[in-house]
Amino acid sequence: MEQTPTAARARALTKVYGAGAAQVRALDAVDVDVERGRYTAVMGPSGSGKSTLMHCLAGLDSVTSGDVWLGEVELSRLADRELTRLRRDAVGFVFQSFNLLPTLTALENITLPIDIAGRRPDPAWLDVVIDTVGLRDRLRHRPSELSGGQQQRVACARALASRPQIVFADEPTGNLDSRSSAEVLGFLRRSVAEFGQTIVMVTHDPVAAAYADRVLFLADGQVVGELREPTPERVRERLAATDPASV
Repeated sequence: MEQTPTAARARALTKVYGAGAAQVRALDAVDVDVERGRYTAVMGPSGSGKSTLMHCLAGLDSVTSGDVWLGEVELSRLADRELTRLRRDAVGFVFQSFNLLPTLTALENITLPIDIAGRRPDPAWLDVVIDTVGLRDRLRHRPSELSGGQQQRVACARALASRPQIVFADEPTGNLDSRSSAEVLGFLRRSVAEFGQTIVMVTHDPVAAAYADRVLFLADGQVVGELREPTPERVRERLAATDPASV
């Protein structure tokens, strides 16, 4: 069977915080492959290591031991400046808190990372992203003039505007109502189906996880299972088996 190409992977990934009696092993010798062109959700109880895993895969946090690759690049071999450049050029981020600049318009927020890098956006690709996110008539509006769902769709468009190798989304619907959540998750799903984007999303919501192609379940810093072709009901069943208190 032909192996699916990976956008990111980790081998024996261990992350330890603190020392002595205060030591916390957030990740414990984790092996994981993030499939290119797929939508992966990461779930688990609070303290399971899901956000730490995302931060290590994205190069936002260093590892205590083990190896992490983004594409074919091993992150531990990069100097700080090289790592910063790789994150800027190859990685998109979507966070729960939107992280939009209030003084900029929606369009200016979307192109901000490209502008900071001193590059010009690809006009054709930018048009595709803007039309897919469905906010062409709101591009001149500032964040305060947009709904929560619209702000998060701007954040998603910003993550995709530079055509990154991989997008990491940390609880992207955590501050949204159900309708706005569906808008954002639908956009992320289309970016995978139509553009071949790779997305890794940390979430606690079984409905959100069901938009993914695959769900990874973490507990106590280890991957304890995965689910393909998830539905909300199947995700809830797996969560109940992993951590009864979570459902």
